[in-house]
Amino acid sequence: MAERSPRGTYLRIADAIETEISEDSTVTSLPSEARLMETHGAGRSTVRRALESLAAKGLIRSRPGAGWVVVRAEPKASVLDQLSALARKLDIGADFPSEKELTETTGAARGTVRRALAQLEGAGVLEVRHGKGRRVRALPVDHF
Repeated sequence: MAERSPRGTYLRIADAIETEISEDSTVTSLPSEARLMETHGAGRSTVRRALESLAAKGLIRSRPGAGWVVVRAEPKASVLDQLSALARKLDIGADFPSEKELTETTGAARGTVRRALAQLEGAGVLEVRHGKGRRVRALPVDHF
């Protein structure tokens, strides 16, 4: 009988899979459970427990018909890029959303939104009217 691991076999398997995912950005899906059982010399319940621990961390998820796929965070556009895209959708002279609305839609802090608005104002994309808010003055160019 093999000596029992003090850390747990499923945790060692999970660590090995996590290392493989982090070292190779081209990995988009994991091998089948049967293949993982062969590779690591473990039973299905041990492999499944390792996969579930990685899923709990948000590193992988089960996709019906595709098996286990790697979850990669998509790079989020900067607040300035998000506000520029919003300005492109609006007509010249249209009211621009308030700072409060922009913080809710971008998920950014108010100070970050204010800095992005100041850049758009400096580039001539937005104009500020005291007591009236901001309006689109011109369409933004790709790079300021």
